[in-house]
Amino acid sequence: MKKSIQVLLVVSFFTAFSCKQNSEAPSEKTTENTSTESVGQSAVKDESSSPNIVQTASGSKDHTTLVTAVKAAGLVDVLSNAGPFTVFAPTNAAFDKLPAGTVEGLLKPAKKEDLKNILEYHTYVGALKTEYMQDGQEFEQVNGGKVKITKKGDKVYVNGSEIVASIPTANGIIHVINDVLLPK
Repeated sequence: MKKSIQVLLVVSFFTAFSCKQNSEAPSEKTTENTSTESVGQSAVKDESSSPNIVQTASGSKDHTTLVTAVKAAGLVDVLSNAGPFTVFAPTNAAFDKLPAGTVEGLLKPAKKEDLKNILEYHTYVGALKTEYMQDGQEFEQVNGGKVKITKKGDKVYVNGSEIVASIPTANGIIHVINDVLLPK
């Protein structure tokens, strides 16, 4: 019993001493991160989890324009959150189909709200798998607009644009499409 009390006292002493040292000396991490810039979910680094929607799109050579637009609209943190989200993701070729200068114009700070509206029209809160989509279904997108699903055989279309691939992510699903969906 006496030995147990001695061990307990030694452990208590070391615990108290180490806590006191930590409270007196600020860590480098505390002193370095004093900026007022907020850091959102997109700043979380996790090498062992599956990538989220933004990380997955960022790794695709076919979605560089979409990623640039998401950054310009300030939606990176939103689409990095837990979700689940469904994103109908236009390819670079889809953006190339728009009239000349459209993308460049939308990327300007003055057009941020217009760009955000278009990107939110490509996003649904929830995970929509193609195998559960029915012909004629409509889904309300983040911006309040609706998209319509059509099916022809094994092919699934959103507003007439074929879903050419579906990629599951940690926080939802990406459906690759070859057109930019424009809100009505």
